[in-house]
Amino acid sequence: MVFEAYQLPEEHAEVRAAVRAVCDAKVAPHAAEADETGQFPQSSYDALRAADFHAPHVPAEYGGAGADALATAIVIEEVARACACSSLVPAGNKLGTMPLLLAADEQLKQRYLPPVARGEAMFSYCLSEPEAGSDAASMRTRAERDGDTWVLNGVKRWITNAGLSEFYTVFAVTDPTARSRGISAFVVERTDPGISFGAPERKLGIKGSPTREVYFDDCRIPADRIIGAPGTGFATAMRTLDHTRVTIAAQALGIAQGALDHALAYVRQRRQFGRAVADFQGVQFMLADMGMSLEAARQLTYAAAGRSERGEADLTYFGAAAKCFASDVAMRVTTDAVQLLGGYGYTRDFPLERMMRDAKITQIYEGTNQVQRIVMARHLLGG
Repeated sequence: MVFEAYQLPEEHAEVRAAVRAVCDAKVAPHAAEADETGQFPQSSYDALRAADFHAPHVPAEYGGAGADALATAIVIEEVARACACSSLVPAGNKLGTMPLLLAADEQLKQRYLPPVARGEAMFSYCLSEPEAGSDAASMRTRAERDGDTWVLNGVKRWITNAGLSEFYTVFAVTDPTARSRGISAFVVERTDPGISFGAPERKLGIKGSPTREVYFDDCRIPADRIIGAPGTGFATAMRTLDHTRVTIAAQALGIAQGALDHALAYVRQRRQFGRAVADFQGVQFMLADMGMSLEAARQLTYAAAGRSERGEADLTYFGAAAKCFASDVAMRVTTDAVQLLGGYGYTRDFPLERMMRDAKITQIYEGTNQVQRIVMARHLLGG
């Protein structure tokens, strides 16, 4: 019996090569500026849009590239290798539109997915609130039916690309007596009356991706903008995160790979005590551990992406595991990469300190890693 070593299908390897070429030429050169200024990297977005890497997951029937979950993860990984905040374009679009793909009627999909596929609009995901982070079921934003409209009131916090996105998937309480079964999902447009945005958060990393509060003050939307049946919103939100935690794992992979690449280049050319730093065994052991843990995270992430594509029953476990493991790896690898550059790693002359700061958020958003461990443990204990 012949066993072939696991390798990516050729078409996925081609996707990686194509994304890397675009990012090396047109995304990476703007990464430091986006971090320094805190401004959205419009030129990077334009480059991703021109190459159809801004929302690769959108199915072909809605005008998208129709990339599967693994190809989408590879796109996000490669963009993050160059610029973490730019990777929140494809990742954020998938997060915002996944509830529609999972639960919306065909009319809603046909209305909102094609503009995203064309690069005319981005989509944001509005779940977290000031008093409802990990405990999302405790949200206070309300949506009340008024004839042929819904009226939304409340506030959402930590919303990626808020103010830039044209469309927002918003979760709100429609039945206060039913807790999680009383939450529904809606599409809100940036131009709807009653929606407004707070000032950008002042963040440790991913500074070029704006994060704002979103306010709903008697925000009135047509009744047909509900995603799925009333009361199914929370279940849709959790199913969405099962899929999109894979994208955060991919983002973490990319950040870590970028840090390792820069560290390898540095230790090869930096000389101390008459020889290259790369010749010292202590440095080699650090590099070996970085590469080993990174590859383990990649295999777990790709396995989770496969389960996402197939919609397998254990996706919840694998999505949580991939996100948790890959983000922990990204934090360790970027920290070690800074260490390998010594004082230079601590300066903005090199991208390592930026990558280290960017890596931290992957341990926090779309469910903290403590929450991911709870999710995994429940699945293990449940058999």
